[in-house]
Amino acid sequence: MPTPEGLEFPLLPARTAPPGFRIVDEPQPGENFQDAFAAMWPAYREWWLKEGEWARPDLGTCRAMLDTWMPELVPTFERLVELADGDPLAARFLSMYRPPGFVVGCSQAAFTGDGGPVLVRNYDYPASRVEGIVYRTSWTGRGVIGMSDCLWGLLDGVNDAGLAASLTFGGRPAVGDGFGIPLVMRYVLEVCDDVEAACGVLSQIPVHAVQNVTLIDRGGDFATVRVGPDREPEVLTVPVATNHQHRGDWPEYERAVGTFERERRLLELLRTPGMTRDRLVQAFLEEPLHRDDLASGFGTLYTAVYFPADGRAEYRWPDGMMMTQSFVEAKERL
Repeated sequence: MPTPEGLEFPLLPARTAPPGFRIVDEPQPGENFQDAFAAMWPAYREWWLKEGEWARPDLGTCRAMLDTWMPELVPTFERLVELADGDPLAARFLSMYRPPGFVVGCSQAAFTGDGGPVLVRNYDYPASRVEGIVYRTSWTGRGVIGMSDCLWGLLDGVNDAGLAASLTFGGRPAVGDGFGIPLVMRYVLEVCDDVEAACGVLSQIPVHAVQNVTLIDRGGDFATVRVGPDREPEVLTVPVATNHQHRGDWPEYERAVGTFERERRLLELLRTPGMTRDRLVQAFLEEPLHRDDLASGFGTLYTAVYFPADGRAEYRWPDGMMMTQSFVEAKERL
């Protein structure tokens, strides 16, 4: 896929080789987090400082914003900083307040038909930049399963109350004050029981870049929330999201990632009479939703399927490989 003209802010840091995906069951932050931090912190540190340390907020500001907007996560934050040997720079990074900008791809759909409710999503990104860790945690007393990003944030996930969520980049290069969306995703799944509550949280917390979050709960309610630093949040009763909010926001990017083509395909699938969960999931493993151009970046790295009523998650690949995790039976693959 060509790099869209005008893409000037940095991607997340590359590591030396694509990581293997693994499942980790760690109810409270401990050895697994510490090992991941030791392995990934050098690359994240380089990314965090890419624009100069002056461009990142000081620790007092980071902590104050976390206290204000996500107080339920503060005890976990303090434990993570402790596991990071109390490094002040790492603490600033872990707050995820006003990080550098980054771009991802992604397609996602909330499905309430035969076999639903489910949330299905493809994550499109350079293979060398994904953590590849599925965590099952209970940091605030609530069970959460999800794909890790920025060491304690989430790209997508489900909680034991029956709420599932996933994110996509919203297709506009605006960056401003607010939190990195992976930590906001974590917070939503830690504190919200259903779509209504999640929409309220997403409409309030400042987010530093343009993102779309699709939600579905065990009762079959769904929504997509469009957030960003430069416009008011939009809560839409829409079951799909790709990589745009409004047509023409960033035409070069829209064309480069085929965002409208993928959105049309998702809507076509959901409107197909007799559509089933299994048929929908299979379509996510095929073009145009599944992108095989890993060499040029933004290829599909995994397909996630979340079952909010069952408290279960599946991670799939076109070759038939699948990993699963649930709140009933913990699995760990290292």
